[in-house]
Amino acid sequence: MTEDRLVIAGRSIRSRLFVGTGKFPSSAALKACLDACDAEIVTVALRRADLSKPDDDSILSVLNRDRHLLLPNTSGARNADEAVRLAKLARAAGLEPWVKLELTPEPRYLLPDPIETLKATEMLVKEGFTVLPYIQADPILAKKLEEAGAATVMPLGAPIGSNRGLRTYDMLRIIIEQASVPVVVDAGLGAPSHAAASMEMGADAVLVNTALADARDHAAMARAFALATEAGRAAYLAGLGPERSVAEASSPLTGFLRDKD
Repeated sequence: MTEDRLVIAGRSIRSRLFVGTGKFPSSAALKACLDACDAEIVTVALRRADLSKPDDDSILSVLNRDRHLLLPNTSGARNADEAVRLAKLARAAGLEPWVKLELTPEPRYLLPDPIETLKATEMLVKEGFTVLPYIQADPILAKKLEEAGAATVMPLGAPIGSNRGLRTYDMLRIIIEQASVPVVVDAGLGAPSHAAASMEMGADAVLVNTALADARDHAAMARAFALATEAGRAAYLAGLGPERSVAEASSPLTGFLRDKD
């Protein structure tokens, strides 16, 4: 496991648990989470962060640039042009040219717009950005984004903030099977078991926010998600046994017992 590193756009990533920074009741709660789970990639919604005053911003002030890769998030953008503008503002403010592309014009379920997401990915790749697009669990769209130059695909498990788990399980399996870029399950993961299940099926990483912010003990939940992510990855690498429709005895009823006759 020590050599099992996630690589995105040529960069080796320490932790397969990505953490979002929204909804936390305080910067102290966010810091406790990050310390507990040792996340490396941390997403920040550009509309919520003051990039011009990082030391004064409650979110940015708890991030360690030597330890965390700050992944700007275009949450709130309604179309490709808005998303590209936000990404360029982040780069101009000195952040690395990485962006979590998020286009959610529909306000009730916050489902990502597939057409504008593909368009924005094409635009941002041409501008030299490393693009990690958040998408619905659509295998066809995932392949088109990959062909457009996306560094990962980030399909949802369930709607943002719902904590409902892997409601898109069957489509996620197809995306993982077909992908030649890392697959990060993003949105809807509400329990550590959801993270473990994502990793067991072969996802390369998971992104969690609401489940940590909703917990009574934020740091303890972050640690639980980190352990579940590691356990799920270890199980995938070990190779899960096949499911069977009938019982199969775990202790043989023949062989060594008969040998004693």
